[in-house]
Amino acid sequence: MKPMQLRGRWVLVTGASAGLGKSFATHLAKYHGANLVLVARRKDRLDALASELGKSAGVATHVIPADLSRTEEVDHALAEATSGRQLTAAVLNAGVTHFGHFHELPWKDFQTMLQTNVSAVVRMTTELVSHLERDPHGGGILIVSSMAGFTPVPFQTAYAATKAFLVHFGMGMWHELDGRNVSVTTFAPAGIQTEMTAGEKFGPLRAWLAPVDEVAKEGIDALMERRFLTIPGVQNRLGDVLFRFLPRRFLTGRMAAVYRGALAKGR
Repeated sequence: MKPMQLRGRWVLVTGASAGLGKSFATHLAKYHGANLVLVARRKDRLDALASELGKSAGVATHVIPADLSRTEEVDHALAEATSGRQLTAAVLNAGVTHFGHFHELPWKDFQTMLQTNVSAVVRMTTELVSHLERDPHGGGILIVSSMAGFTPVPFQTAYAATKAFLVHFGMGMWHELDGRNVSVTTFAPAGIQTEMTAGEKFGPLRAWLAPVDEVAKEGIDALMERRFLTIPGVQNRLGDVLFRFLPRRFLTGRMAAVYRGALAKGR
């Protein structure tokens, strides 16, 4: 399949109201001229972003407020996003985390995390594949996972587990769709400077966090080039290679020590 061209075509972005999702949307509009379907819970922020990008980039936008932890709202978002328009691509970015001891994560919040980070992505991918491949130029999906999906992260244990699912799901789908008119790319950034990592708990880890706009650019490049897997940042890619040679228990222990220290300082 040829690389994607997105100018004047519609792209769905979930989790678009803030952080990496907002940067994805901004990059798509300003540098690629893509029309955007923006999905997130906070309508006021989506409306503000849609207005800003309409004026600054001259693209068309459509806003869909939706809580992707609720299956019925996932289905509503899909139906509205594909009604009367052909999507060329989808950036499945919405996600939630928990930084702290696992036993402090309420069961309801864990269910919300699982539904948002895993179930919504699987459901949207399943429904979008047949729609996107109808684009004569070939469609594509970017599944936003994390480097936490490759290595257990104590004190973000549940979050890392959801991202591990996405790594396996996305890479498996890339092969399953071989020969069809649609691609799935897995994107696995490390820590990013976003609203999600703005709290005091992340303070000691902030030096490790990458600028969100740089990460967004690498993600969109990976989507358009239909890559199998992309880890943004040279140091992160080198780290991924190095981690493969370290004993799992040792590596997880080092992660635990770093995050335990950050958690203690944050408190």
